[in-house]
Amino acid sequence: MKFKDYYEVLSVARTATDDEIKAAYRKLARKYHPDVSKLADAEDRFKEIGEAYAVLKDPEKRAAYDQVSSQAKHGQDFTPPPNWDSGFEFSGNGFDPNSATNQSEFFEALFGRHARSRQNQNMNAKGQDHHAKVMIDLSDAYHGAKRSISLQMPSHDAQGRVVMQERKLDIAIPMGIHAGQHLRLRGQGAPGIGTGPAGDLYLEISFQPNALFRVEDRDVYMDLPITPWEAALGATVNVPTPSGSVELKIPQGSNSGRKLRLKGRGIPGSTPGDLYVVTTIIIPPAESEEEKEAYRAMAKAFDFNPRVNMKGSS
Repeated sequence: MKFKDYYEVLSVARTATDDEIKAAYRKLARKYHPDVSKLADAEDRFKEIGEAYAVLKDPEKRAAYDQVSSQAKHGQDFTPPPNWDSGFEFSGNGFDPNSATNQSEFFEALFGRHARSRQNQNMNAKGQDHHAKVMIDLSDAYHGAKRSISLQMPSHDAQGRVVMQERKLDIAIPMGIHAGQHLRLRGQGAPGIGTGPAGDLYLEISFQPNALFRVEDRDVYMDLPITPWEAALGATVNVPTPSGSVELKIPQGSNSGRKLRLKGRGIPGSTPGDLYVVTTIIIPPAESEEEKEAYRAMAKAFDFNPRVNMKGSS
């Protein structure tokens, strides 16, 4: 996927005000309108200009775009960083497939899931729902927790520039919550119209990166380093898990990559996930003469060639 520099597309500075962005868009839209321009690429340029304007005129999209695009250049290969949108509060009720047609792959990758739903035009309507992604620790899903979170909500200042407003919320994280699940905070969205009630805030849950564990749905995986003799002879070792340490039996003759299942030790729930321990054999270094001699003794004791089934091996 190629990065799109929307400021370069509209020929404006990153500090441009709303009025400057609007003026640049109108000028370029007139120049490249397919009904007016005779240039061969007029239609493509017109779509690109419209897409750039759709992002830069919207304070939420512009603030998020500025964060993710600070180091990228137009036309470069680009992949959004994981959880780049965490902590941003977006208005709207989520993805509306009819609101983002004919947009580029780049636009869809960043904003497809944040496309706005249509607002209710009733004079006494419920306020817009807001949504945001928040990062929690894996241990919160195992035990439940109360946390204070900070969300950034973009808006315009008096000069028409995008500024960030911070708000803090105290939330209760229920035990057993998993990545992709949403917490609904009633009345924490946009104010209602007239006598309508306020909208809700939906928090999408994602897990902070963890040095030991990785999560797939409700299952949790960890890599367990073991010694060659533990792998060959079997052993019982102490293994840390998000719910506390357990004694795990390593079967005799285990190889690297063997997957050992701890049933029900994954994320809790009515049907809890499992914890999978994946063995990794670590070879100790042979630094002293005594250690080297131990390896030589092993070489003499075993008639073993791991490459015996490889063509041409000896």
